[in-house]
Amino acid sequence: MDIILASASPRRQELLKNIFTDFAVIPADIDENIGGNTEVENLPEAVAIKKAKHVAKNYPDSLVIGCDTGVIVDNLMLGKPKDKQDAVNMLKMLSGRKHFVITGCCLCYKGKVFSFSEKTVVEFYPLTDSEILEYTLAAEQKSAVKYEWQDKAGGYGIQGKAGLFVKGIEGDYYNVVGLPYSRLNREIKKFLKEV
Repeated sequence: MDIILASASPRRQELLKNIFTDFAVIPADIDENIGGNTEVENLPEAVAIKKAKHVAKNYPDSLVIGCDTGVIVDNLMLGKPKDKQDAVNMLKMLSGRKHFVITGCCLCYKGKVFSFSEKTVVEFYPLTDSEILEYTLAAEQKSAVKYEWQDKAGGYGIQGKAGLFVKGIEGDYYNVVGLPYSRLNREIKKFLKEV
């Protein structure tokens, strides 16, 4: 059976290697907006379903895994920042407070669909303006042009320098990185037995 990850996230790809040594990456090229009255906490799972189903249409005999991660504070979904100022604004919202990180996961195989959400509580220390500015200007070690906040929900990567902001965490750390792979592993085994 072929495995497909419907995500371009290098972090998810790295974590999925703990479950599967061999899988294809086919990002879902979709509009991630979810219409209707979907509860904020259900948005990541709804997007994950949309991603997985989109890719599964062309690969019905493969196990397709769709994922989406969102950061929620004040009942608002913080997606990926549009620019540096957007990242600064998000980090100011998270400063000195608790927020939720929710990753929705969806499995599609032979026309069957199963999805779930994993929720982790993250608390930040109070952040100074200079800490936020320093973080948003710091490039990732691997690249002189890409910043750590880019392409990350809530404008931060817990596995990088933003780990210095974290006062505490309740739940799955890897969920905050973008893939709750321990639970995903168990859900995949259950799902495949039932298909």
